[in-house]
Order: sequence, then structure tokens, then C-alpha cells
Amino acid sequence: MDEITRLLAMLGVAGVVVTALAGIARWRMNEGRRVRRGLKVVLKGQPHGFLVAFGRGRGMGFNFTTNQVAVVWDLGAWGLVYALDELMGAEVIVDGLVVGRVHRGEARRALDAFDAAERVALRLVFDDLTQPEFVLDLWLPEDEGRSDELPPGEAIAEANRWLARIEALLRRPVTVKRPPSAQSAAPQVSAPVAAEPTAAAAPEPPPPPLFAFRAPADADPPPWDEAEIDENDDEDSGDDRARMAGR
Repeated sequence: MDEITRLLAMLGVAGVVVTALAGIARWRMNEGRRVRRGLKVVLKGQPHGFLVAFGRGRGMGFNFTTNQVAVVWDLGAWGLVYALDELMGAEVIVDGLVVGRVHRGEARRALDAFDAAERVALRLVFDDLTQPEFVLDLWLPEDEGRSDELPPGEAIAEANRWLARIEALLRRPVTVKRPPSAQSAAPQVSAPVAAEPTAAAAPEPPPPPLFAFRAPADADPPPWDEAEIDENDDEDSGDDRARMAGR
């Protein structure tokens, strides 16, 4: 009897554990949470506002700390990040027609549809050559009967709310926050200080000759001096002879 009780208790504990694990897995694998986690990874922070297209695995979110907008798909496995000033506008598409729109620098076109039969979508327009748009299907006919289904009227109302939010974002000035190191003031350049005048230094005397030579007192004169003496003697004797001839 004790063994049967012990076995039943173990089965009960195992059932509770399995139920708890299944609940946790279901909670974590929820489409909305997975898309939000993908937005958090792409934006590198919790999104301050996000929209999920249930049943499509797509979503969009904003981070006003870094002034960025991100879009993700494939349940958050892939995503793109844009600067907030690259968001040019948004359009609400109902049954293939644009029934409401807002664009940067233009007046908002009010929504003029209240029911849909084929499709309700919100299209974001970006200033980007490779990925200029991103579409979120908020309602499609195949969504009927799904637990998280958004009826057509509510899908149009949700799209209209996001149209108004995006209009407010397009009107606000975009300021990019920089790290403290980038906000440091420019270094002040001080005026050059003139050097004090110094007294002119006296010129240094020329260096002494490397070799000094002094002739002895009883040395014979150089031969060129003797030639000059002979020439002078010849000139003097010539003058004397001229004076004597004149007499």
C-alpha cells in the first residue's frame, strides 16, 4: 500500500512539473513575446513602443533613447534598424486602397474606412534604397477563428492609432544623443606668449690658428725678399748713372 501511494505521489509531482514546463515554454514561445525579444535585440534595449502583426511573425518598435526604429520578421529572427529621421511616413491599406496616410512635410490624410473584407495593413515608408517599405498585415480573411484574431474594425482602429502616433513622431525634432566623450567642449587655444628679449651675446673671438710659426731672429731672409732688394738696387744705380750723365 505504501508503494502505491509513493508511486501516485511521484506521478502527481511529475505531472505538475511537466505542466509547469509546458506553461513556461508556451509563455516564452508566444508570438508577441518572441517578436518583442527580437526588437529588443535589434534595438539593443527595451522598445518604448511596438506593434505586432499576429499570425505573420512581424513587428515594429521604437527606441527614443537612441532615436531608432526597427522592424523584424520571422518571429524576431531577422530585423533592420533605421534612424528615426529615415522614417518618411506611413499608410493604412484597406482592401488594396490607401485610405489614410501621413508623410513628412505633408498634411495628414484622415482615415475614411471602417470595415474591410480582404485586408487591413499598415505600411511604413523609409528613406532607404534597399528596403524602402515594411508592411504589417493586421488582418486577413484566414485569421478568422484564431484565438488572437483582431476583427477588421479593430484592426482599422489600431492602424489609425498608429497613424496618429507616427504623425506625432514626424513632427517632433530629432536629436541624436551622443556619449559624454563626444560632448566634451573643444579645447581652448591660448594666445602664444612672446619670448622675453634677451641681451645680445658678445661675439666669440675667432679660434686660434691650428699651427703657429715664428722665424728665428738670425734666420736668412727668404729668396723673394733678396730679389726685391736686387731690383731696388738696380733701379737706384740706374738713377745715379742718369744723374752723372747729365752733369
